[in-house]
Amino acid sequence: MKKFSLICLAMIMVVSLAISGCAPKEAPAPAPGAPEQQAQPIKIVAAHNQTAPGNMYIVGMDALKETVESKSNGSITVETHAGTLGTNENELVEKLKLGAADLVVVSPGFMTQTGIKEVDLLALPYLFENYEHWEKVVDGEVGERLAQLINEKSNNEFKVVGYWSAGVRNYYGKKPLNSMADLKAMKIRTQTSGVVAEFWTKIGAIPTNVAWGELYQALQQKTVDGAENSYGPLVQQSHHKTDNGKFITETEHDWTTRLVLMNGKKFDAMTKEQQDIILEGVRASIEAERNAVIEQDAEYKEVAIQDGAVVNEIDRQPFIDAALPIQDKAAQDMGATDLLEKIRALK
Repeated sequence: MKKFSLICLAMIMVVSLAISGCAPKEAPAPAPGAPEQQAQPIKIVAAHNQTAPGNMYIVGMDALKETVESKSNGSITVETHAGTLGTNENELVEKLKLGAADLVVVSPGFMTQTGIKEVDLLALPYLFENYEHWEKVVDGEVGERLAQLINEKSNNEFKVVGYWSAGVRNYYGKKPLNSMADLKAMKIRTQTSGVVAEFWTKIGAIPTNVAWGELYQALQQKTVDGAENSYGPLVQQSHHKTDNGKFITETEHDWTTRLVLMNGKKFDAMTKEQQDIILEGVRASIEAERNAVIEQDAEYKEVAIQDGAVVNEIDRQPFIDAALPIQDKAAQDMGATDLLEKIRALK
């Protein structure tokens, strides 16, 4: 009997050891103050539609890439595309929606094609009095409100992480403008829908759609009579050297806004540390890009004149008078009259 009891005891010990050996082992608790497990490395695909070396968009993207990769010690890489994912901004918006890009730079007019009409407020001609007025708007309450609207109405497909500038836009074409009447029946490359198109139509021009990358050829071959942009892009692309681009009239009709957009769902999937690094990179890009805009507007105006472009000023008041009712109606249609009033109050 004693021998049988010893055998049973031995069997119980063997089974117990087997069970304990098969049980999953708990990971040791981290020591107090130990760092959390590192997030997996990620890549951000960032794109815009400008291709000229030294363009302010490229300056901004370079600052973004350098800051993010440095602050993350290389765990976040930024792959930048200058026109290689699309020279039309609607292509970039679509790629952001589909996940083929994670961060893009686009103008407000192209965002309205997504059904978020309030963003077109920033594209209203003669909305801003000068660069300082523009900065107060986009960096303040109005900019925050619009960013929130875009995020909510896109169901988090689009997250505004910052605002870039593209300088102040002027007319350039086959002849100088001495009055608004000189625009009659001229085919101007600009947006062909929304408030921008409405404005150009009202002052007598015919808005014409041409992809940015194809505009030099369109001016050279005289399929359009003119265009509108700030000094940097038009000179970098040599538009002022074409017969239909060498006369520049400083209409200053648009202190332009560019939205720096991210895919909101991808952003939310990042760790808090990764999000903070991305946003720090965006802030660095904003500073670098805006500084480049100011420098290039002055620099490239001189280059244009030296290259033979003819620059003249014009009485802008008739253009402003034409723009004001468009602003009022557009804001009413958008349900954004209060935002328009806030913008005007900041002048």
